[in-house]
Amino acid sequence: MAVEAGANSDLVQVVALLAAGVIAVPIFKKLGLGSVLGYLAAGVVIGPFVFGLFTDAQSIIHVAELGVVMFLFIIGLEMQPSRLWSLRRQIFGLGVAQVLVCGILLTFVGVAAGFPVAASFIAGMGFTLSSTAIVMQLLEERGETATPDGQRAVSILLLEDLAIVPLLALVALLDTTGEVTTASDRWQAVGIAIGSLGLLVAAGLWLLNPLFRLLAAVQAREVMTAAALLVVLGAALAMQLGGLSMAMGAFLAGVLLSESTFRHQLEADIEPFRGILLGLFFLGVGMSLDFRVIAAQWPLILGAVISYMLVKGIGIYLVARLTHSDNRSAFHRVGLFAQGGEFAFVLFSAATAAQIFSVETNAVMTATVILSMALTPLLLIAIERITPAREQSLEGVDVADGLDGKVLIIGFGRFGQIVSQPLLLRGVDVTIIDNDVEMIQAASNFGFKVYYGDGTRTDMLHAAGAGNAEAVLICVNDGDIALRIARNMREEFPLIPVLARAYDRGTAIQLIGEGVEYQLRETFESALLFGRATLDELDIPEEEADEIIEEVRRRDTARLEAQIAGGLQAGRGFMKGNMPVPTPLTQPRHKGRAMNAETADKLRPTEQAASS
Repeated sequence: MAVEAGANSDLVQVVALLAAGVIAVPIFKKLGLGSVLGYLAAGVVIGPFVFGLFTDAQSIIHVAELGVVMFLFIIGLEMQPSRLWSLRRQIFGLGVAQVLVCGILLTFVGVAAGFPVAASFIAGMGFTLSSTAIVMQLLEERGETATPDGQRAVSILLLEDLAIVPLLALVALLDTTGEVTTASDRWQAVGIAIGSLGLLVAAGLWLLNPLFRLLAAVQAREVMTAAALLVVLGAALAMQLGGLSMAMGAFLAGVLLSESTFRHQLEADIEPFRGILLGLFFLGVGMSLDFRVIAAQWPLILGAVISYMLVKGIGIYLVARLTHSDNRSAFHRVGLFAQGGEFAFVLFSAATAAQIFSVETNAVMTATVILSMALTPLLLIAIERITPAREQSLEGVDVADGLDGKVLIIGFGRFGQIVSQPLLLRGVDVTIIDNDVEMIQAASNFGFKVYYGDGTRTDMLHAAGAGNAEAVLICVNDGDIALRIARNMREEFPLIPVLARAYDRGTAIQLIGEGVEYQLRETFESALLFGRATLDELDIPEEEADEIIEEVRRRDTARLEAQIAGGLQAGRGFMKGNMPVPTPLTQPRHKGRAMNAETADKLRPTEQAASS
């Protein structure tokens, strides 16, 4: 019975972990606070100081740190060696500069507070090492990992991962317990670290790809998944045995496999484990927040959180500005990196064992780091709302003014580029405007002359020559923007024909309501061609396949007209998605031949209108 009770207790804890994440994360994301803060808050609730479902948060953190390891492996898969080499200046330039400047400034904070120099330095450097898990999660949620700012952030994190090694060595040198580390011991540790790194690189270059080719030939999916986990955990273990960062080992393994033909398979196999374990890590951090220490030392901890985050933010901002980042990018980096990170826990524990920290100092600094991690998502949201939007530089770009082309194209993305080609091939005088400076500059490299202009502004439409054009083509990919442009055209230039790209069926109906001469859902015709090709592959006779496609097109038009009529009769109720479906239509005739009854029966409308 005792065994059964223990098993039930373990099951309760597993269910509590899963339930906490499942409930908290959607709520916090709905509130715009992000998943990280949701996990942290859930960890506090189920931790030892609220519901008390868990008493040993550190054991969960140790296991869940593998989520950070897997995260770095996936990032490594995206970093080909050539790409990583191109970041060398940011890693060893920008990264070193930020670590040194912030470390020095934070050391002075500790000294000013009355702590010994050694303790101040370790505390400052521990807080300098930002949370890889939080920064990478925030970058991923915002889709910024591949942006220039995101790449700089990744470079800084890589350098900080490397910095933990010399910092731990320095703690050993400052050890006051009386245990003397000889020079030979230190050189032996360095040799082990270099040997571990060399073995990992050698395995990545000459062993991993042949191994995955062999496993792929066996065609056992579960074995491939096991092998992917083996690579990640084995690389992490090799680095840990060498005294290096587990996350760095996983990242290096990912880089070595980044040009492998199995890269995408590895990423798909690791992703589910990475997401769950990373969530557990944040839950564990939330559980580790010791409210007894906070209650007893709240003035000191509050002062430490404010002073450390403020001073570190100043250091980050200075380095960013000195390395030619604009004001918004600099503040954005402050929001990402102003917290302490998980490496601080390792460093502070080592400092406590070496008697550089007292047990009380360790508890205070750990609480300070955890609180700073919890505040990071809120700080980033506040910075993004306060700082003004980045102004685009128009250097080398011509602004639309006094143009008079025969056809005006608004938007030069994938759709607009294809639309322009038959017109240009026919020799039609085309004017193209877009508000994406990078796209305009890229288009110029291929011989396209694109002017800068925002089609939602009536003054820009005048400047682009919309009033003198014979047709205006709205090719933007945002349905709301397309509607605003169509509305401006109707009000300013009601006699100019407008043809518009519609994002979906709802946008198409609204564009028709705005009086455009022609609208086309961006996926409709390509989907019909795709379906037509599928009928060919199924050996459907050509004439019958043509009839089927024409019938689908005709029925879609009939549904669209019925939806518009129904919406107008119901006070534009179709805007809410309540779209009526017409009754089955009579069989059409195509190419002088009636569609056979069997085909017509297969095409009878469904009870719901298509939403595409």
